[in-house]
Amino acid sequence: MSRSPRYVLKPDPHSSHSIIMRWLGEGRGRRLLDVGAADGLLSRKLTDHGWRVTAIEGDPVLAQGGARHCERMITANLDREIPEGEGPFDVIVYGDVLEHLVDPLRVLVELDRSLAPTGFVVISVPNIAHLWIRLLLLFGRFEYLDRGILDHSHLRFFTERSLRAMLANAGLSIVRFTATPAPLYQILPVSWHRRWVAATHAMNAVIARKARRLLGYQFIVLAHPKDAGGGTGP
Repeated sequence: MSRSPRYVLKPDPHSSHSIIMRWLGEGRGRRLLDVGAADGLLSRKLTDHGWRVTAIEGDPVLAQGGARHCERMITANLDREIPEGEGPFDVIVYGDVLEHLVDPLRVLVELDRSLAPTGFVVISVPNIAHLWIRLLLLFGRFEYLDRGILDHSHLRFFTERSLRAMLANAGLSIVRFTATPAPLYQILPVSWHRRWVAATHAMNAVIARKARRLLGYQFIVLAHPKDAGGGTGP
């Protein structure tokens, strides 16, 4: 039996990918850096919406697959090297990548130097303080999985407080902050994807946003450099 792809686009309206796309809107020829682009799963959507995308991916095989979905694909291990001279960018997207890095703060600081004067960043990371993880810890369990909050490739873990602290240390000012619900469409089999799942998922999304520290599955943030005086995004 073949394995499902490790990185997949999450099209449901309450996923991090959908929120990022709504926040960014139409590119109208503006430049965007997609950090940790995998095989271009988000880059292709961004390109379709008029963004001029430069992407960075550490896995050469994934980078080769994603190259056709952007203007330029850079293959680089961000734990070892930071590409220089690629900007300026109107937006830098760190979608589900900072948790995979040894030193995410260093990467943020170094890459954000390529932002345009009015540029901003969009970041998504999993919430290690989600209720499910707290319950696992209560029963003495902390087991890595193939995907999700405890993905075995995650090197860094974030709560809302630690994420805010890292962004402040990176010189970023938060403009928008929200959370996603647990991804029911990825957890439940396709045969269950009916109206009641959509309704439940929509209700969970509202609850996750209101109690994001406890029930937020992922945090999504839009921020700009503190000294840039940027706006609220597109």
